[in-house]
Amino acid sequence: MARSVAALTPQEAVIYLMVLTSASDGAIKDEELRTIGRVVRSFPMFSEDDEQGLVETAEACGALMSSDGGLHKVLEAAATALPAHLGETAYAAVVDVVTADENLDMTEIRVLELIRNALKVPDDGAQAIEHAARARHMTIDGVA
Repeated sequence: MARSVAALTPQEAVIYLMVLTSASDGAIKDEELRTIGRVVRSFPMFSEDDEQGLVETAEACGALMSSDGGLHKVLEAAATALPAHLGETAYAAVVDVVTADENLDMTEIRVLELIRNALKVPDDGAQAIEHAARARHMTIDGVA
């Protein structure tokens, strides 16, 4: 029997992936929350309605993540909701979130890999997105 997948809009899917990524190291940090808000305010795919509903969407994601097999349910729901042309956009959003706290651990790297695979982001596209994120987070001291 096939299990049902949460029906998400493409915008909700990206928010779910950002929340998943943020929570992957066991804690959602303030820098990551600010980055999620910035992405929702600045990426053209989002509207003011998405920003207004951000907390509710994040809470719904948390509820799904805490269910049995939650990680895979979020990945499946997001991959189902996102048109192929938005895969790299979603991946760019999650990379922004994961690099917000300037600390990348193995769990976060693994989650990025799962997201990249679920969204079918090609390796060269993922590498370019990751390189651009490092460049955006570079400081005057040369630290990313």
